[in-house]
Amino acid sequence: MTPLTLPSGNAICYSGYRDGQNPGEQTYPSLAEIREDLAILRKHWQLLRLYDCSPHADRVLQVIAEDRLPFQVMLGAYLGAEMNNFGCPWGATFTEEQLEASRAENGAELERLVALANRYPDIVFSVAVGNEATVDWTDHYVPVPRMIEYVRRVKAAVRQPVTFCENYVPWQHKLRDLVPELDFISLHTYPVWEYKHIHEALDYTKDNVHSVTRLYPDKPLVITEAGWCTNSNGRGMHAEHAVQELQAIYYQDLMDWTRSEGLLCFVFEAFDESWKGSPDPLEPEKHWGLFTTDRKPKLVMQALYPELMPPVPAESRS
Repeated sequence: MTPLTLPSGNAICYSGYRDGQNPGEQTYPSLAEIREDLAILRKHWQLLRLYDCSPHADRVLQVIAEDRLPFQVMLGAYLGAEMNNFGCPWGATFTEEQLEASRAENGAELERLVALANRYPDIVFSVAVGNEATVDWTDHYVPVPRMIEYVRRVKAAVRQPVTFCENYVPWQHKLRDLVPELDFISLHTYPVWEYKHIHEALDYTKDNVHSVTRLYPDKPLVITEAGWCTNSNGRGMHAEHAVQELQAIYYQDLMDWTRSEGLLCFVFEAFDESWKGSPDPLEPEKHWGLFTTDRKPKLVMQALYPELMPPVPAESRS
């Protein structure tokens, strides 16, 4: 069996939805907006993670191909709920008709995943069959036997390595039957979501990763989400921890450690996304970007992107 070879380089999760855009409403970034984003990201990143096979992903791949940009992509399929999850804190109960429609859409999404992976074999380096669809709190629950079926279906149809992206906890127990089907494990780790202070954050990240690598020592692992929030209403994390100064510290610690380990790590995420979560402007889901929704660098990126900083008012310079 040929050993798995994944690309190396700086990696980031990219979802380009700007203010007023929303995948649920099928309002997508334009080709021009995607070109602007990729011009920003190419300065520092070589690898992008995309989350679905919507027109947004289609356009991203189109721009990379047409403009011959130096990116490689982990392409994801978004899977909707196939089962009610009564443990979801914000509600995840559906009628049988809704679940049946979601199952049909999942099948169509996997067909799009296969088609895009085969259309762009030199850009798409791996495919992810779903994202956070088995963790206890998910609002789009897919049973593990069904995940196994989907992974097998995709593996038979693409040449790229196949994975599934999930929080570190289900890999410890629930996903043991899925692991042999995958080419590599994709893990998410968020210390700030678990009320960890910055001084504990990197050690906690390491513990999350090691809790899984110990179980599957022969299976390659990639961190497909790790990051730090910069605004919070206190839901799910201490509001005083969600600040740009701590994001900058965690980012640097994370990069130093994963590079020293030779561990591929996708930072979550490139840009803030105001469509996410509740209407509360301090909803944590909206504030994980290294850049704001208007493409200005947060503290963590300001030294690397001085050209994107807002101009200093004249009265401040005097």
